[in-house]
Amino acid sequence: MTSKDRAALRGEAHHLSAAVHIGHQGVTDNIVATIDDALRTRELVKIQLAKTTDETPRAAAARIADATSAEVVQVIGRTCTLYRWNPDLKRKSGVAPWRS
Repeated sequence: MTSKDRAALRGEAHHLSAAVHIGHQGVTDNIVATIDDALRTRELVKIQLAKTTDETPRAAAARIADATSAEVVQVIGRTCTLYRWNPDLKRKSGVAPWRS
């Protein structure tokens, strides 16, 4: 992914609310499965980590991205954004999947 692509996705993610919240248990197999489902249906997913999570947000984002074959778009504070292209996703003309 180029820096221009990443910048465009950061702009799109600004208006999204967190689709997945990670609690004190951290990144579990169930959380990874939930994020994988969200990436399959939306492509662009914002994730919020609780303050009680032991793992740093950047490390958690990298671990989730590796587990789901996604790319980390950004990490700001305790919020990270991931992106994964889905060629099988039905698209409306001119509308991004995360906007519908």
